[in-house]
Amino acid sequence: MLKRFLPLLPLLLITGCASTFSRVTPNEQVRSANNLYPVEVVFDSSQQSLRWDSIHAYVLINGNLLPMHQVQGMGNRWEGFVPVPPTDDAVIYRFKFDYDRNAFGSAPKPDSSYSPLYTLKIVSQ
Repeated sequence: MLKRFLPLLPLLLITGCASTFSRVTPNEQVRSANNLYPVEVVFDSSQQSLRWDSIHAYVLINGNLLPMHQVQGMGNRWEGFVPVPPTDDAVIYRFKFDYDRNAFGSAPKPDSSYSPLYTLKIVSQ
């Protein structure tokens, strides 16, 4: 009986690790005086082994990781700021989540998830 389920094991492992990102930030924001723009994201995962208490969230922009913080009272929502120079009218960014996941027979292992790329457009008032 076990031999019948062994070929399905990789499929079960792949489908158990799905993460989803829901960007809460609008696509456009009005230019600010300090050139910092708020971004927010909701991170969900069906990965059973993910250790939610170990998550570190970042905005990845131009190769730089900018830390985000968890929204108070929201277990899966994070916010941070993206700098956009006054000479630019758009920026491309993505979210990165680092976390630990439980591993069979050993200590937790580090893992990461990346969101798709997003574009934030800056408009004049």
